[in-house]
Amino acid sequence: MLYPLSKLTLYHLVKTYIGKVEGLENVPKDGRFIAAINHSSYLDDLIIPTVMLKHFRKKIHFYVNHLYFRNPVLRNFLLGAGSIPVAVKKSPDAKIINEKAFKEALRHLAHNEPVGIFPEGHRSLDGKLQRGKTGVARLALAAKVPVIPMGITGSYQILPKGKSFPRFRRCTIRIGAPMHFDRYLEKGKDRKALEKITKCIMKEIAKLTRQTYPY
Repeated sequence: MLYPLSKLTLYHLVKTYIGKVEGLENVPKDGRFIAAINHSSYLDDLIIPTVMLKHFRKKIHFYVNHLYFRNPVLRNFLLGAGSIPVAVKKSPDAKIINEKAFKEALRHLAHNEPVGIFPEGHRSLDGKLQRGKTGVARLALAAKVPVIPMGITGSYQILPKGKSFPRFRRCTIRIGAPMHFDRYLEKGKDRKALEKITKCIMKEIAKLTRQTYPY
């Protein structure tokens, strides 16, 4: 019941904080894509689903830290929203959790349902881009789908890490052109190839957020 209710109200709750949305024409209509987004605020987790629901009537399955699923109320909401639990930090069961997440993401993509990933892994402390992790590259090659880079600017100023209440400002979402990595399909498990793909993706996100990617 939680997600159907949120589907009706989410846009109305979050729209106050959304300003311009550029590049909507870059989003594949069939839903077979991975959205790769910078992450500097909890608000990011709501902004992209709101945009997807409003403009494409599609649910996007986000990778979410598995620790948030421990809260019963939050767990019900996250599962209803189609979120995928992943282990962000190293732990004894991290490999099992992440392999399960990988298979779940592949299943969603096979059914034309988009997957959302924050390649940085967790929120930025200062709003600046962090080093991207290779999970997004691995998934893109395995699923044989394009990556859509998305840049959110302004969400850190609205709700930075450590703050409980958002400020009344607006953010901008810029959506880049689809990125295809077919030439790397035969190197799906090659570490250097995965790192090169990840760097390409992060550089596009940097352009969209008017930043530099120094890694």
